[in-house]
Amino acid sequence: QVQLVESGGGSVQPGGSLRLSCTSSTTIASIIDMGWYRQAPGNKREMVARGVSGHGTQYADSVKGRFTISRDNVKNTLYLQMNGLMPEDTGLYFCNLWQPEANTWGQGIQVTVSS
Repeated sequence: QVQLVESGGGSVQPGGSLRLSCTSSTTIASIIDMGWYRQAPGNKREMVARGVSGHGTQYADSVKGRFTISRDNVKNTLYLQMNGLMPEDTGLYFCNLWQPEANTWGQGIQVTVSS
């Protein structure tokens, strides 16, 4: 089974930046669908950024132009670069990797943006 470990979260001031990392226990080179989701207090989990191999990326309207999803197949790591952070970006962020046989989630990592 696949295990995902997230890191890079924390607390920053508005306008700051963070880079989230998600390291997989198995190779991600052949995984065709992976992304980041978040859950703000009182809200449902929502898609933040998603990539489909051979096609492209998708971003939530609220993060377009500020967030960038990428991956390193050698390190088996998925990244989310977050710039220009705002208080409404606060929430628990989850890494997700999809395979035909399983849909795997990370444990979640906290991002807090406040003055």
